Amino acid sequence: MSRYPTTNKKLIDWVNKMARLCAPDEIVWIDGSEVQKRRIEEEAVSIGELIRLNQKSLPGCFLHRTAPNDVARTEHLTFICTKKKRDAGPANNWMSPALAYRKAKAIFKGAMKGKTMYVIPFSMGPVGSPFSKVGVELTDSRYVVLNMLIMTKINEQVLRHLEKEDEFTKCLHAKAQLDIDKRLILHFPEDNTIWSVGSGYGGNVLLGKKCLSLRIASFIAKKEQWLAEHMLVMGIEEPNGHIGYIAAAFPSACGKTNLAMLVPPQGLKKKGYRIWTVGDDIAWMRVDSDGALWAINPEAGFFGVAPGTNSQTNPNMVETIKKNTIYTNVLLKPDQTVWWEGADGEVPERGIDWQGRPWKPGLKDQNGLPVKGAHPNSRFTTPITNCPTASFRLEQHHGVPISAIIFGGRRAHLAPLVYEAFNWQHGIFMGATIASELTAAQVGKLGQVRRDPMAMFPFCGYNMADYFRHWLKMGEKMIKPPKIFHVNWFRTDKMGEFLWPGYGENLRVLEWVLERCSNKVEAIHTPIGYIPGPADIDMTGLKLPSGVFEKLFAVDRDDWIEELKDIKKFFKQFKKDLPCQLWQEYEGLLKRLKS
Repeated sequence: MSRYPTTNKKLIDWVNKMARLCAPDEIVWIDGSEVQKRRIEEEAVSIGELIRLNQKSLPGCFLHRTAPNDVARTEHLTFICTKKKRDAGPANNWMSPALAYRKAKAIFKGAMKGKTMYVIPFSMGPVGSPFSKVGVELTDSRYVVLNMLIMTKINEQVLRHLEKEDEFTKCLHAKAQLDIDKRLILHFPEDNTIWSVGSGYGGNVLLGKKCLSLRIASFIAKKEQWLAEHMLVMGIEEPNGHIGYIAAAFPSACGKTNLAMLVPPQGLKKKGYRIWTVGDDIAWMRVDSDGALWAINPEAGFFGVAPGTNSQTNPNMVETIKKNTIYTNVLLKPDQTVWWEGADGEVPERGIDWQGRPWKPGLKDQNGLPVKGAHPNSRFTTPITNCPTASFRLEQHHGVPISAIIFGGRRAHLAPLVYEAFNWQHGIFMGATIASELTAAQVGKLGQVRRDPMAMFPFCGYNMADYFRHWLKMGEKMIKPPKIFHVNWFRTDKMGEFLWPGYGENLRVLEWVLERCSNKVEAIHTPIGYIPGPADIDMTGLKLPSGVFEKLFAVDRDDWIEELKDIKKFFKQFKKDLPCQLWQEYEGLLKRLKS
């Protein structure tokens, strides 16, 4: 291969400019070939960046360990760098582009001395689709290269596309010293540029992931009139062959991946439903010529949380990760297979923990707390094509038509199992007021409740008040907008036990959602939205204790009035920028609750 496998002058000039800054010993262009991938895997194993796992049990699988201070997205070091602070909005950390480039250049300068700079041209979504976007990531990490080969489309077609269309997202990453005091994840929406330095953790360094597919893409989507969302997309096929597609947004650890590839429960098997997984994390959605909303998943893989993944919670994911998967920060067993808390089978008698230390069950740290074998935010990166429920429409350039949009969060007592918005505007209010508990994937106090509008609070690349306004405008563009719903799988009783079994049983709720979309079933009007009647959810084969169904759908007016106080506080941070329609919905809900 020649030094420049492209004629795109803009790309060549940018690669050379970044190489002068980072000073690598060598530049290697990634072409997506199996031969090149194997070579990089061998190099990564030889220097200890990857550990080859048992190839009989886990063919094509590897283990990677990050630095102990580099195990999750570092939101306090993640910035939106726009000329005006107001354009970043109160939800984002802001830094001026001039200051951000200056600070980062000081860390990037010479950061790749003695290393190779890898040039990764990649497509988010089918190459050439009107939905898709192209990026180029420069990195000094083989781990990043191998993960990007799973998560994005990398092939000759991408470079050929860049020769016709020279607009691309410029992504620069260097591990540097992995020093948390010299770590920055910078987004320059006005320059279509992302710079990440000082981290090796996937969420901070796989720049096609949240950085491009949400923060930069949401900015582009507002400008181009489409939606870039933190949503799963799944299809539910009925025996007559009709497939209803749902897009759903939940904050981290609220069961997005499990829902995207659920297995129908025993009680509904006779109905012959089939689930199609389009994606578990990102949806790019456009209004097509038919006036309906259509979506693609721009990713080619899953970057999933390992702890808690097992044959009960997600049997399809257990199948998916059996080959060609990169595991990060899990426990290594003596037989060179892996384990994590909540995995299938017996707890291993011993192993090497996520920090590379000997581990056994019952081990305690100096504070007497249990030492976990796998980090609570340990991950796997695995191709979507491995998934038994992978949709046959993954390469469809126009995506799939969306019938319903679902928002959800973890609420122990407030929100019913499912309720439907009265209309599009009310649905935006529902999405804008999602609240959920913090998880290990976020930095902060576990269990603390925070607002996470549309599950986009950490990922919106511009002022969130403008983002709400954009959603409202998108509704006006549609002839038949999807119906909007809210779900809460996590309601508990007084003892803290979940009232709803969840997992595959959630299909019962989705069945009602799709029946509402096709006007096949009635609903009960409550102050917060429409809820199903006692006979509207098919409970065949599922026996809930007496009174539980009523508790799942109870709407406590006093609790909701209390909730509105917190919503008011949350809305006020957006000052005059918040669309008046959301205040109208707020007042409307308050009035309904009080009457």
